[in-house]
Amino acid sequence: MSPDARLMDGSALARSMVEKAARRAADLTERTGTAPCLATVLVGDDPASVTYVRMKRNRCAKAGILSRHVALPAATTTAELVDTITALSNDPAVHGILLQHPAGPHIDERAAFEAIAPEKDVDGVTCHSFAAMSFGLDGFASCTPGGILRLLDHYDVDLAGKHAVVVGRSAILGKPVGMLLLGRNATVTYCHSRTTDLASLTREADVLIAAVGRPRFLGGEHIKPGAVVMDAGSNPGNVGDVDFDAARTRAALITPVPGGVGPMTIATLLTQTVDAASAQLNAV
Repeated sequence: MSPDARLMDGSALARSMVEKAARRAADLTERTGTAPCLATVLVGDDPASVTYVRMKRNRCAKAGILSRHVALPAATTTAELVDTITALSNDPAVHGILLQHPAGPHIDERAAFEAIAPEKDVDGVTCHSFAAMSFGLDGFASCTPGGILRLLDHYDVDLAGKHAVVVGRSAILGKPVGMLLLGRNATVTYCHSRTTDLASLTREADVLIAAVGRPRFLGGEHIKPGAVVMDAGSNPGNVGDVDFDAARTRAALITPVPGGVGPMTIATLLTQTVDAASAQLNAV
């Protein structure tokens, strides 16, 4: 490993963020008599999704955030899901809404996401939130991109003028993280699984964001010496999108999997839920 290489400890920063969110939630509850509330919506019983939702609800409980779980059968239609989310959007006791995805191949997820009221989109999945991220307006960031930016800030990575390469173009990770980086004056290149000669582009990256969803997709040959590598991959077996052992010998900073970007996602979700509750209760 390069003597300058450091692991970016997302777990430690996430713990600090959750502790702060818990203090703010307790203060908000004391001042208003109302605790922040996050509604989670799950369609079907996919084991991974069930586990993710349970983990998020447990983290909510530890942070003093109420959670309301809505479990819908796998046969739920898009219209039924939209109705459920619309009802939560209209419920003043609910301050944030999280639709666990994927919701199923028969569901129009975009229609479901757009049923979330912008002020309750604490997962940052609506078109309104994407526009806010793109134009630097007030709103909620997509949680993983938002967590990535917080982690970069924590390690004092100056993004201005840097070349950031994003490998991945999903609506809730690749695309929004590029917009957030652009807002910090980085020069952003988007790549994806169909990019020709990918390595020639990633080797130019001062900051490399791996968000393609393929285990060990990026190897050492993809990394510019001294680069900052943010691995947002979450693949079976706790494997990221980056070949960690190969990349860590070239990168100056790198996130491990697990313990890097992942914990930051949930910490950002809880932080934004408290933000949403504070705004809705006029207690900012």
